[in-house]
Amino acid sequence: MNRKTLAAAFPVTVPVLMGYLAIGMAFGLMLQSIGYGIGWAVLMSVTIYAGSGQYLGVSLLAAGAPPAQVAFLTLMVNFRHLVYGLSMLEKFRGMGRRKFYMIFSLTDETYALLSSAKAPEGVEEHDFFFCVALLDQSYWVLGSAAGSLLGAALGFDTTGVDFAMTALFLVIAVGQWKRAGSHLPALLGGGATLASLLLVGAEDMLLPALGMIVFALTLLRPRLDRPTPSSVGEEEKTCP
Repeated sequence: MNRKTLAAAFPVTVPVLMGYLAIGMAFGLMLQSIGYGIGWAVLMSVTIYAGSGQYLGVSLLAAGAPPAQVAFLTLMVNFRHLVYGLSMLEKFRGMGRRKFYMIFSLTDETYALLSSAKAPEGVEEHDFFFCVALLDQSYWVLGSAAGSLLGAALGFDTTGVDFAMTALFLVIAVGQWKRAGSHLPALLGGGATLASLLLVGAEDMLLPALGMIVFALTLLRPRLDRPTPSSVGEEEKTCP
């Protein structure tokens, strides 16, 4: 990873930097509040690195949940990453051993960046993707450590801080909506989620919603693969 790649990747990750410092600190504060210090915060952020999973982990640690329950709930919360991974198969092809890290580091926010970001001219694409993912995790680890230290030094009421994760994802989603050529996938996702919520309730909505989204996107793929007028215009501008 050279300076040119780092300089190209950093501006792309600035929204995640601002968000991960905040929500990473929230995680560190919550973990500190139940008696787990900075070492645990850093270890979880380096080895688990799943925002919603780590937030869930705080509750499970506080409740003394058995390992089988922890494994099942973690799988359910992060099941959506199966869909993320399938959509990134082509982008990660040819990355060698780095592909394993890319799979591990594919959080919601990193996925949102990689699905639309393009390497600038003169920057190797796979190096660019790897740098984006690595920077994002470094922000999360730094935020977690800072939150744990602040919690130990000052003490905080952590009620409601877990909403920071949702707030960050909404900010990134709005940016994706503005740049997207077609809003159909987002509308399908929202409709499927709402339908699943109404049909099975909040506790069991995740898997049915993902199933409906995958089915709908597969069915409509020919339409979604068609170039939009805006993308055609961009291609014409780049033609010599």
